[in-house]
Amino acid sequence: MKIGVFDSGIGGLSTLHQIMHTLPDEEYIFYADVDHVPYGEKTKEEVLSYVDEAVGFMVKQNCKAIVLACNTATSVAITPMRQKYKLPIIGIEPAVKPAVMHHGDKRIMVIATPITAREVKLRKLIDRFDTEGNVDVVPMPGLVRLAQNCEFESDKVMEYLKEAFKGYDLNNYSELVLGCTHYNYFKDSYARIFPNGIEMVDGNQGVANNLKNILKTCGIINLEAPKEKEEVKYYYSGRLLSDKDELQKIKMLHERLEEMLRL
Repeated sequence: MKIGVFDSGIGGLSTLHQIMHTLPDEEYIFYADVDHVPYGEKTKEEVLSYVDEAVGFMVKQNCKAIVLACNTATSVAITPMRQKYKLPIIGIEPAVKPAVMHHGDKRIMVIATPITAREVKLRKLIDRFDTEGNVDVVPMPGLVRLAQNCEFESDKVMEYLKEAFKGYDLNNYSELVLGCTHYNYFKDSYARIFPNGIEMVDGNQGVANNLKNILKTCGIINLEAPKEKEEVKYYYSGRLLSDKDELQKIKMLHERLEEMLRL
């Protein structure tokens, strides 16, 4: 049985990449809903219907657990998905807690999609850990489209980031919370804009650890790789990906994510 990892697009590859480091003996399905990306600009009702379709697809593929590697999907759909389906469904959320623990005497910036930034779930998360009011939330919808176009270090990216951050004194921040899995591809670009010493945090390691613990508790973890292991099957909105150029693109994205893990 496989583990399903779902996102609106290629952002969830960053979660998959971390999970594969943590659970190397498992097999995976990755589902990118490229027909409807970006989710952050959709209505809650639309997002819920897209997530339901994707989760239903992965259940039919006999997945033993599913990860919603999308902050927007998690904020909108995690509760109804858990109510509807019986297998473990793990969500992701902005890593506010570790950022608050590390921020010292400086502020924390959370960058997120518009829908995640608006959701009560994020506000409750911030209120739970940020008792001193040190967190600022900045919606950044344009980064998802740039990531989907594999545009990570261009002048266009730098101009977008500078425009998005122009109302903030970046010297006041020690923590940058990446509240969308698409944002992980831009770590080197953030480092060029923020002063030295900015710490970039995301929820991927937490999700990987949570998934590992749940699989152990349920007794469904693979303790060794299958004899004929097929690491990942990739699907674009339910269509099995077989195009060599697209598969090469995904390989390139994994290579970039490996580089970003070192930053």
